[in-house]
Amino acid sequence: MSRSLRRGALAATAIVFSIASLSACGAGNDAQTLGVKPDNAATSVGTVKVQNAVVITQPKPDAEGPAVVSAMLFNNGAKAETLEAIELPGSKLPVKLTAAGGSGPITVPAGGSVLIGGKNNASAVIEQGREAAKNGDVQEVVFKLSETGDVRLKAFVVPATSYFAGYGPEEVPQKPAEQPSSTPPAPPSGAPTASPSGSPAAPDAPAEGDEAPEVPSDSASASHGEDH
Repeated sequence: MSRSLRRGALAATAIVFSIASLSACGAGNDAQTLGVKPDNAATSVGTVKVQNAVVITQPKPDAEGPAVVSAMLFNNGAKAETLEAIELPGSKLPVKLTAAGGSGPITVPAGGSVLIGGKNNASAVIEQGREAAKNGDVQEVVFKLSETGDVRLKAFVVPATSYFAGYGPEEVPQKPAEQPSSTPPAPPSGAPTASPSGSPAAPDAPAEGDEAPEVPSDSASASHGEDH
């Protein structure tokens, strides 16, 4: 085989491997079911599969408020499953479950799926989120199903930013800062007033029994002036 033919064959082989690699990356981990973010916690028990499980906290590190559990539940069985509870081992904080319609249990239909987290979806809310988990930790989560029983896995704890912004809890508004009062403070007791009186102080009146000083008459004043 000539050098040019060998080079052409090698180039064609490299192109085939490149296309195969790109196709595998594009598919990811069951790409049709990645509703939140690839490579999050997933596990299967019987006919039930839990995928993309995460605990999502408030978007700001110092914000107080609830956290949520977000996950996709699949039911490959012939009978519907009811999600009876979600528990966080190591924490006594309850997780409040609400169906997508706002009432009734969260049901995973036979051959179907349910997304927990995000607008208009079912929700699993941890009221005291900061006490339940810290960002960067791995939290064990137990999904309790009516037919399958407990499905356990360990989920990442992440803030409601980037990929998780649309699936996390609502941000709790911060209290507005107190505005300073516009009324000036009162002057301290005993302080002098700003406008002193212009009237001179009256002379002390003679005490009772004392003789008033004599006022010289005009003639006496004149004679005294002539003597000088």
